[in-house]
Amino acid sequence: SMDFVSDQLYNGQRFRALTIINNYSRRCLAIEIGQSLKGCDVVNTLERLYEQYGFTPERIKVDNGPEFVSKELDRWGYERKVILDFLRPGKPTDNPFIESFNGSLRDECLNTNWFLSLHDARLKIESWRRDYNTFRPHSSLQGLTPEEVEFEMLNDRENSNLALSF
Repeated sequence: SMDFVSDQLYNGQRFRALTIINNYSRRCLAIEIGQSLKGCDVVNTLERLYEQYGFTPERIKVDNGPEFVSKELDRWGYERKVILDFLRPGKPTDNPFIESFNGSLRDECLNTNWFLSLHDARLKIESWRRDYNTFRPHSSLQGLTPEEVEFEMLNDRENSNLALSF
């Protein structure tokens, strides 16, 4: 799943965060920070994930925001054979995993930190993302971390395709 979260620096300057999670393992694959993020930024982030992990998902849940209803992302999805699964307008509950993740990001990171610059925001948010994935057990994952769940899924041949969706 992909979504956006907004926040601000100490001086009131707004910034946005593109969040991407694996719906099955709950692993946060990326949080891209920028003053304004557009469809081309979404595609660049997805391409970086492809280079890093060597795969693209079969489908990605997204809302109807202008960054996701862009020519760039539509072309990328077509070329990579990825289905963009658009939520019903005004129904964020159709995508509970990203909504829950974004709530945790806001409560545990965005609301507890002052960000002095975009660089500072990137560093602090990336540190939180790593902790979220590797050290913190999740009750919805039977006490495992997202990385432990993904590791188990990749080693289970029958479920290995589940580890490749977001």
